[in-house]
Amino acid sequence: MIVLAARLSLTNLFAPETRKVFWKVLGLTLLALVALWFALRGVFNSFILPWLQGFMPSTADWTGWLTLFLAIFAGIALALAMALLISPVTALIAGLFLDDVAEVVERRDYPGDAPGTAMPIAAAMKSSVRFLGVVIVGNIVALFLLFIPGVNLVAFFLVNGYLLGREFFEFAAMRFRSPDEAREFRVKHAFTVFLAGLVIAAFLAIPFLNLLTPLFAAGMMVHLHKLISHSETGLRSRQA
Repeated sequence: MIVLAARLSLTNLFAPETRKVFWKVLGLTLLALVALWFALRGVFNSFILPWLQGFMPSTADWTGWLTLFLAIFAGIALALAMALLISPVTALIAGLFLDDVAEVVERRDYPGDAPGTAMPIAAAMKSSVRFLGVVIVGNIVALFLLFIPGVNLVAFFLVNGYLLGREFFEFAAMRFRSPDEAREFRVKHAFTVFLAGLVIAAFLAIPFLNLLTPLFAAGMMVHLHKLISHSETGLRSRQA
C-alpha cells in the first residue's frame, strides 16, 4: 500500500492537473527565499558585522586578514541559515495549497468516491502553521542529534518520519472525518502511517526536490487514506 501510494503521488505531482499548484508553490517559495536572503544579509551587515569588527585589532596587517575571514564566515553562515529555512518556508507556503492537491488526487484517481471537504481558509492557515511547527521541531531535534555519532542520520528519519507521517495523514483523513475520528484512525494504523512518514522523510532529504515535499506528502497520504479505507470497507463487506 505504501509503495503504491508513493508511486501514485509521484505521478500526480507532475500531472497536468497539478502543474498550476506546482508552479504556484515553487514560485512563491523561491520568492520567499530570495526575500529572506536579502533580509538575513541586511541584518548581518547592519548588526552582526559591525559587532564582530569591534573585536578586530587596530593593526593594519591583521585587519585585512580578519576582513577576509569575516567575509568567508558571513557567506557560510548565510548559506547555512538558508539551508535550514528551506523546509520551514516550503511547509508554510505549501500548507496553504494542500487541499488543492488533495482535490486533484481525488478527482483524478477516485472519481467514483464522494469528494472530501476542504478546510476553511482560517483552518488552512492554522494547519499550515502547524506543519511549519512540525518541520521546525523535527529539524531542531535532528540538528542536535547530528552531533551524536551513529545516531544523526537515524534520528533525522525517525523524527521526521513520525511527525510528517502523523500530520499529513491526519490532514488527508480530516477531509472525510472529524478531527477526533481522523486521530483515532491514524492511531489505529500507526505503524503503516509511520512507514509512510519514513518515505516522506527520504523525499525531504533530496536536495531541490525537497521543495515539493508537502505536495508529495499530501498526495501520498490522500492515496494511503483511500487505500486503507477501501481495504477496511471491503473487509467489512466480506464479513457481512
